[in-house]
Amino acid sequence: MVRLTIDGKAVEAEKGTSILYAAESVGIKIPTLCYIKDLLPDGSCRMCMVEIENKGRTKMETACNAQVAEGLVVTTNSEKVRNARRNVLDLLLSNHKTDCFSCPSNGDCKLQDLCYEYGIERTTYEGEQTELPIDDSNPFFTYNPNLCILCHRCVNTCHKLVGRGAIDTMQRGFDSKIGTPFNVDLTDTSCESCGNCVQACPTGALTMNRRKNYRKYQIDKKVLTTCPHCATGCQYYLLVKNNKIVDVEAADGPSNKGLLCVKGRSGSFDFVHSKERIKYPLIKNHETGEFERATWDEALDLVASKFLEIKRKYGSDALAGFACSRSPNEDCYMMQKLVRCAFGTNNVDNCARVCHSASVAGLAMTLGSGAMTNPIEDITKNPDVIMLVGSNPEEAHPVVGMQIRQAVQRGCKLIVVDPRDIDLAKKADIHLKLKPGTNVAFANGIMHVIIEEGLQDMDFINERTEGYERIKEIVKDYTPEKVAEICHIDADDLRKAAIMYAKADKAPIIYCLGVTEHSTGTEGVMSMSNMSMLVGKLGREGCGVNPIRG
Repeated sequence: MVRLTIDGKAVEAEKGTSILYAAESVGIKIPTLCYIKDLLPDGSCRMCMVEIENKGRTKMETACNAQVAEGLVVTTNSEKVRNARRNVLDLLLSNHKTDCFSCPSNGDCKLQDLCYEYGIERTTYEGEQTELPIDDSNPFFTYNPNLCILCHRCVNTCHKLVGRGAIDTMQRGFDSKIGTPFNVDLTDTSCESCGNCVQACPTGALTMNRRKNYRKYQIDKKVLTTCPHCATGCQYYLLVKNNKIVDVEAADGPSNKGLLCVKGRSGSFDFVHSKERIKYPLIKNHETGEFERATWDEALDLVASKFLEIKRKYGSDALAGFACSRSPNEDCYMMQKLVRCAFGTNNVDNCARVCHSASVAGLAMTLGSGAMTNPIEDITKNPDVIMLVGSNPEEAHPVVGMQIRQAVQRGCKLIVVDPRDIDLAKKADIHLKLKPGTNVAFANGIMHVIIEEGLQDMDFINERTEGYERIKEIVKDYTPEKVAEICHIDADDLRKAAIMYAKADKAPIIYCLGVTEHSTGTEGVMSMSNMSMLVGKLGREGCGVNPIRG
C-alpha cells in the first residue's frame, strides 16, 4: 500500500492502482470519455488530465494511465486542469457535428454533458468539417462517423470484452474513422450485432435504430429483469416510456457483467406489445367453431370443471401438469402445488428437466445434484484450461461465448470436443472432432491416459470418491489408439488433451446438448463427472462439471 494526497484528502491505495481508481475510491470524480472499467486504459481522450506533484516537480498526466506512488500530491480540479479539459473538448468539437436536436443520443451523451459542465458551447477552431457517409448496413444499429470522437470505447469493447474484433480504427490523422477491415459491410464481418459497442459509445456515433422512438429524458422507469432467451441469466433493464417497453439496457449482472447478445438486446421484448398477442381468455363456440372472448371467471370455471370431471371419472392419475422451462421458480412452484394438491397426483414435470434429463440423471447419480457445479463467471474468468464438450456457446449462449473468448485472450488454453467446426474451434489449442455418439469412449480414453501417466489425484479419490478401482478396470482397455479408431480422431491429440486437462490447476468441463442428446446421454454425463473426479477438479474455483442449459 502507498499513501498519497488527492485534492487535499489522504488516500491509501494498493501499489499499481491508477490515480483514477484511487480518486473514485474516496468519492472524487474525474471525467472520462474513453475509459472502460477492468480494461487496460487507452488514454486517448485526455479528459482525465490531472496535476501530479512529485518531489517538487509538477506535471500533467492522464489519471487512467498514471499509477499511485508514495507521497504524490494530485490535484484533479484546478484551473490549469479545467483549462486543459476545456481545450480537449474544444478540439473534439472542431471535428464533431453539433446538430444535437436531431441526434438520437440527445440528453444521453457524455460529450454533451461535459461541454455543458465546462462551458464549451462551440469550437474556437475554424475550418470546414468533412461530411462522412453514415453506415446503416447493420439491421440493428447505425454508425455516424461525423459524431465519432475516436475514443476507441467501441473498438476496445469489441476486441477485449466481446472478443470479436470486427471493427478497428482506420486511416490516420483527420481521415481516421472507426471501420471494418477493407471497408466491408458489418454484416460480412465477424460482428454478432450484439450492440455492446453501441452501449459503450459516449456520443451519438453508434445508436440502436430503436432510439429514434424515444429520448432518455422520456423514460418513465427502468425495470431490472432477466433475459428470457437462454439459461445464462443475463440481467438488464427494461426502459419504459408511457407504459410501453421501448428498449433494454445491459445491467452489471453476475453472469453477464454488462454484456448482452443480439437476442437479449434486440429480440427480447417486442412480443410484449405484439398485435397478435392474446390478451383475454377465449372459449370456443362449438356451434360456430370460433373462439369468443370470455371473462376470467368463465374460463377458469370451465377449465376447473373439466379437470374435476376427469378426476371423478378416471382418478387423479389421469391428470398431469407440465411446466414451461422459461417460467420463474415461483410459477413452477405454484404449478406443482396445483397438480399435487388440487389434482391429487405426482404427475408433474418441467421442460427444463426433459431437455437436460441426461444431466439431471447423470449428475444426480455421480454428484448428487443435476446442476452446474460452478458459477459462469468462475468457469470463464479463473481457469487455466477449458474443456468444451458438445457445446457451441457462441450461438446457443453468446454471452458465455464472449467470456470464453476473453479467457482465451488472457492465455487460457481451450480444448474443443465437437464433431463440428464451430467458430471457437479456430481458437482452440486442440480440437477433437469426435464421431457423433462416441462421447463415452472419448471420456474413457482421457481417463486411461490420466491413469497411465500417473496424473490422477489419489488424495481426492481416497477422501471423496467411491468406485475408483472399478473405473480403473473399465478404462484400462481404452488406449488412445483404440479410442482414436472408435472416435475417428488422432491418438496423439487425445493424449495431449488428457495431459493438458489433468495438469492444469483450474480446468472446468463445460458441455451442452452434444453430450446429453444421445441414447447414451446419461452415461456421457456420468463420464464427464468421472473425468473431473479423477483429477480432483471438483469443489474448487475454476473447475467442476458444468452443463449450460437451453
